[in-house]
Amino acid sequence: MRVTIEPSVAKGMAFAPPSKSYAHRMLICAALSRKESSVYKIAKSEDMYATLDCIKALGINYIYQRGKVCFYSNNDTEFELRKFNCRESGSTLRFFIPIALALGGVCEFSGTERLISRGISVYDDICRKQNIEVKYSKDKITFNGKLKSGDFEIRGDISSQFITGLFFALPLLNGDSTVKITTPLESRPYVDITIDTLSRFGVKIEEKKKNEFYIKGNQEYIPMPARVEGDFSNAAFLDAFNVLGGDVSVKGLRYDSLQGDRAYLELFREIKNGRVCADISSCPDLAPILFALSGVKNGGYFTGTRRLRIKESDRAEAMAEELKKFGIDVLVDENSVEVKKSHFHAPNEALDGHNDHRIVMALSVIAALTGATIDGAQAVAKSFPTFFEVIQRLGIKVRKNEVR
Repeated sequence: MRVTIEPSVAKGMAFAPPSKSYAHRMLICAALSRKESSVYKIAKSEDMYATLDCIKALGINYIYQRGKVCFYSNNDTEFELRKFNCRESGSTLRFFIPIALALGGVCEFSGTERLISRGISVYDDICRKQNIEVKYSKDKITFNGKLKSGDFEIRGDISSQFITGLFFALPLLNGDSTVKITTPLESRPYVDITIDTLSRFGVKIEEKKKNEFYIKGNQEYIPMPARVEGDFSNAAFLDAFNVLGGDVSVKGLRYDSLQGDRAYLELFREIKNGRVCADISSCPDLAPILFALSGVKNGGYFTGTRRLRIKESDRAEAMAEELKKFGIDVLVDENSVEVKKSHFHAPNEALDGHNDHRIVMALSVIAALTGATIDGAQAVAKSFPTFFEVIQRLGIKVRKNEVR
């Protein structure tokens, strides 16, 4: 889909969509309770459908209606091969692999080539040590074996999704386990969200020493009604209009939230007041909008950007390419990005969304200053399918064209 945005100013009130981080986790915990349980405020996004598809692959049934998911019964059928379609959701893939391995047998995980190419390095190492067979194809990974309890060591500079996946699965096993993080943990807020969600459903993760976690085996997930809080990650793209002269009130956020992307509140203030310098290793999903806003304003320097290469796109390089079209120079290094103070102007060619929802939304915000056309705008369906409708209601002039 191609979207054209004309110069316009955002004003009004909007509600933050439900938190994707909490929604994934609450759905999985409710499903693993194996009894009737409900989760409220689930968005109709591609990532949520991916997680629901994988829950069904576990043999767990549900009804999804008006933003509410009810798990009502379980299918005890034995599966010769469990098939998990993760679409393009990295969270779904990394959360469900250990859960499937805890059940044992043969399981197949499929997704886009980009998703599979992003890798599952931590699980590769675990499977090799536990003699679990792993086979790769361009869009599938197949496992044969059963996860065993024990002591696990994981580096802290890789995706926290691997840690979360183990936290879901290890309580289901017969023996007790430990997970030790061997280097500084870069994405601690996501781990805290996991521990918080598990505790709500009766599962205990005990941090006996900093970054050393003890997980008792044979725990039971307790059915619990749960409501998903507002998402700071996607709210940032609405609040960003205020940095550029808009007047938008974003409702539905908990300001005592554990979400790491709550950091945008302070970072946006810094961007408005001068040149921002920040470590974003704990909030990498904010990178596209931070780069875009600092390029329009006074420039910025960001560290902790290494893992942007393994997102839906190579986000640092993708933003550098697109911001260049606005006259903004961006220097991408191994673990840092410098956005230069530049002569900002309207782009002379169409922008490319790089099949990345956060790239599309970040470009849309600054496009409202100059006008621009964005190709691949359908990528917003991954996490915020109503994004363009929401910003239209705020006064942003948007014209959609299907590209054949």
